[in-house]
Amino acid sequence: MPTTTGTGTGTSTTGILHRLASDDQDVKLKALRELKNQIIGNRTKKLSFLKLGAVPAVAAILADAVSADDVVNDNNYDNKNNDHNCSVNKNIIVQSAAVLGSFACGFDAGVQAVLEAGAFPNLSRLLSNLDDKVVGAGARSLKMIYQSKFAPKYDFLEEKNVEFLLSLLNNGNENVNGLGASIITHSCKTSLEQKILFDAGVLKKLTSLLKGSLSQRDASLESLATIFKNNPEVVLKFVGPDSGRALGSIIELVKDRFIRTRLLASSCLIVIRNTSPCYLQDVGIKAKLINTLLELLDDPGHIGEEASFAFSSLITQKEDMQKLAFELNAIDKLYNHLQKGSLHPRRFEGILLALADMCSKLECCRARFLSLQVLNLVIDALAHESADVRTAACICLRSVSRSIKNLSAGYFMNETVVIPLVQLLNDPSTSVQVAALGAISNIVVDLTTRRSTFIRCGGVKQLVQLSKSMDATIRLNALWALRNLMFLAENKCKEGVFSELTAPLLASLICDPESFVQEQALALVCNLIDGCIDSVEYMFAEDGVIFDAVGRQLQSASKAEIGIQGMYVLSNVATGKEFHKEAVINQLLPHADNGTQSCIIKFLQSNDSRLRTAAVWAIVNLTCSSPGAFSRSVKLRDAGIVSQMKEMVNDPCLDVKLRVRTALGQFTTFEDGSI
Repeated sequence: MPTTTGTGTGTSTTGILHRLASDDQDVKLKALRELKNQIIGNRTKKLSFLKLGAVPAVAAILADAVSADDVVNDNNYDNKNNDHNCSVNKNIIVQSAAVLGSFACGFDAGVQAVLEAGAFPNLSRLLSNLDDKVVGAGARSLKMIYQSKFAPKYDFLEEKNVEFLLSLLNNGNENVNGLGASIITHSCKTSLEQKILFDAGVLKKLTSLLKGSLSQRDASLESLATIFKNNPEVVLKFVGPDSGRALGSIIELVKDRFIRTRLLASSCLIVIRNTSPCYLQDVGIKAKLINTLLELLDDPGHIGEEASFAFSSLITQKEDMQKLAFELNAIDKLYNHLQKGSLHPRRFEGILLALADMCSKLECCRARFLSLQVLNLVIDALAHESADVRTAACICLRSVSRSIKNLSAGYFMNETVVIPLVQLLNDPSTSVQVAALGAISNIVVDLTTRRSTFIRCGGVKQLVQLSKSMDATIRLNALWALRNLMFLAENKCKEGVFSELTAPLLASLICDPESFVQEQALALVCNLIDGCIDSVEYMFAEDGVIFDAVGRQLQSASKAEIGIQGMYVLSNVATGKEFHKEAVINQLLPHADNGTQSCIIKFLQSNDSRLRTAAVWAIVNLTCSSPGAFSRSVKLRDAGIVSQMKEMVNDPCLDVKLRVRTALGQFTTFEDGSI
């Protein structure tokens, strides 16, 4: 049985629980205080008391104390004995609320236990109590609950909930204000809810709280970011002439002396900029945000852990911000933090993701990354005990390997990188597997002859195995990696991959239930048969099971992307021998007696220029000079292909226009100059 100190001190776990059930209110109050002191900031103690049923016991104490308080208020008792009892009862309410809040603080299991014990309604009742201490205790406890995803959600489509929220924000108690802000952060998820809160004047109230106490400012900043997120309409109204000063207030808070306020203000500005990129374009403001977040990384606690994630959200997919961050030595500063070693997993993950974003677009960032030898630390992180860190390390590798220059230099296709990545393909975490596949997809695009390293390390066997996964995302990414491995691959490499993959499996993947898997399977086949004419024979292995699967998908293509990839497969087949060309035209022009409409006419008439281009390429390859070209041109003309292509000579897409003219030019050689 877990205890805190010796059992003789009276503070043992069972001793506290026993005294919570005492009829003596003073004993009960003392036990509540001891329980609170033991569990504050101690996850292990919380779990111990949780297992022993402490939360339902405290919830019952709160319920009894609230009922007793109601009786006292209703009857207005007034004597010394009752005064003492009332005072003790008030303190029991305050302490029991504090205990429940402590169980809920940063501990989802504690939140669930508090809610399951039925304490939420009684904690909510405390907000209307006449005693400010009781109100504050209830608000603090509820605020702890609302830091969790398990907290009840308020539906702001109901007017009464908006009115309740406004009553919290307008309350004179700053703990109650903080609760209101936490409810917004937890519950406001849709653009309609954001608009409702804006129209109700919630934004104006939150803006006024920016001038309040530290806790009010911080709570307001979090809530403002929630209401702004992905809602340009609300942002526009906020930064307009009537609210311009409020935006200036947030910018000023980026320089606040309190680090949490600086982080929240920075995050709020990032949300505004990500939602409406036309705002906050001043280079000085952007540089201030970058420098602030890099400085916050120095904090050894929670703020330092979260700063890198805010930094990532600031620069992700934004080349201008990445360039500015590079000029402000962001990569060097992130690397310096990595070198410290023994990082908390959350901090480690955040720094790796920040480096991944920095290296996602700019070659100068990747060059600096490699020159600092950050790669060695990232490779070590592939074996980290935290799945989140392993995932982040894979994502980082994927970003830095997004470079033909670095791939050609052979930085990644070596056993130091490949072996740990291949090992991660067996990771128990799906997110790690997917991230490892993403990194491998880049690394195998090796324009040298180093692909053998990946094959020798068992990479192909693992990819083929994952292509059979029940998880469609894993199948997709495994096929993507195999597709890239086949890009301009040597014949020997193709033979090895095909022998592992087999024709029946590839055919089944072409007909996968998920369209995005079908697309990648077709793209893999396209790369497999590209190049050497002998590679086309893979299409006809096992009685042409792959070729037939491609034909079925083209006839029933639900997405343009499937048609595009399928047509490029047939275009490649049409570059082969006469037998291959005849197979293609028979696939594209089914016999009239089976009642099937030709898919190629539909593709030539598609609104998608990519699909039209792919279809014309197939026709070009079928009608280029070869022994059977004349007979094929006759079949295509009889099927209405020439008539359709004549209507495309001025196609708005230049690529289509050029290919059409090439095809029509080839038809003229078989029609005595009269088209």
